[in-house]
Amino acid sequence: MADYYTNFSLTFSLPSAEAQTYALQLAETASHIQEGDEPPEDFPKELAPIVEDWCFETEADTSENQPALWLHSSNGGIDAVCVFIQHLLQRFDPQGRVTFEWSHDCSKPRTDAYGGGAAIVTATEIKSISTGQWLNKHTT
Repeated sequence: MADYYTNFSLTFSLPSAEAQTYALQLAETASHIQEGDEPPEDFPKELAPIVEDWCFETEADTSENQPALWLHSSNGGIDAVCVFIQHLLQRFDPQGRVTFEWSHDCSKPRTDAYGGGAAIVTATEIKSISTGQWLNKHTT
């Protein structure tokens, strides 16, 4: 049996310690909802549909002497992390932009197991592409 992985790791700065605290509390709430808790009334509506894909870690970090978040996973959650980042940008940094890449990997050689992708997230748009999409675009 083979184990499949989707890996990513990124940090991005937040404008204040309050923004960092908000993000960490929001991530904790999302994790509790994923485990079966009812969402609180003030849980952002745009995050509700992606909670089931919330399989990434959110940790406090510091980037260039500013509060930051470190988001990482070996289990995927690409769509959820993009929507989470977008929510934070809308709330705290409407002109900001976050970019990151991910990889697909496998514990055994499988023809369908390798690849990756990249995303650009702003307060108004999420653009992403996988290596499979890129290959299809350039071979057809």
